[in-house]
Amino acid sequence: MRLLGKTALITGSARGIGLEFARAYIVEGAMVALADINASAVAAAAAELGPQAIGVQMDVTSQASIDAGFASAIAQMGHLDILVNNAALFSAAPIDEITRADYERLFAVNVSGTLFCLQAAARHMIASGKGGKIINMASQAGRRGEGLVAVYCASKAAVISLTQSAGLGLIEHGINVNAIAPGVVDGEHWDGVDAFFAKYEKKPLGQKKREVGEAVPFGRMGTAADLTGMAIFLATPEADYIVAQTFGVDGGNWMA
Repeated sequence: MRLLGKTALITGSARGIGLEFARAYIVEGAMVALADINASAVAAAAAELGPQAIGVQMDVTSQASIDAGFASAIAQMGHLDILVNNAALFSAAPIDEITRADYERLFAVNVSGTLFCLQAAARHMIASGKGGKIINMASQAGRRGEGLVAVYCASKAAVISLTQSAGLGLIEHGINVNAIAPGVVDGEHWDGVDAFFAKYEKKPLGQKKREVGEAVPFGRMGTAADLTGMAIFLATPEADYIVAQTFGVDGGNWMA
């Protein structure tokens, strides 16, 4: 087991990619704090995963909630070795229809949430003197622009930039900061994504999802399980010499 004895906190982990990461980390021997804004959902998810999981209510847009969530998780687990910044929101709109409220909502979660959760983890890791691993969830959308997805693309570009800066700033403390950039990942969130494109591209529901899946060189959309290998690897000592990098796990959709 590659993470035996390690502890991890994963934001946005009541469902989807975050929950799949938690499951994979536990299989590898880690104890995992699932953190999510939905208190009942995260408690249920932690109960489903068993004694190696705990649930923590956390709103990544609130500094008080971040501080309380990290304090609770560390008190229960004893220390923190790994943070996965997974919490994120998606939105789409033509440039001339973007609202300030929508912009601020996405950046509050995708960028500020990532930064200040990273900071909370780093402070603990520095104080412990044992280093750690921080993994940010970026996106292939952060490597390019898209006409209907400007705010989301910009927020994920910011995550890639934060990963570079934090990676350079924290490696002296033995903290490796890297990121994963998924491509199109199937899951319940894609119902909402598909609905945005149906609205703005005048396509029947389901057509955009089918099109993007067919466009992936691998031949299909990704799944949360497709991302777990990289999430595990970046949390292990095997990745100790990897600093400030963003890895595409996208079936060949984007060549970096």
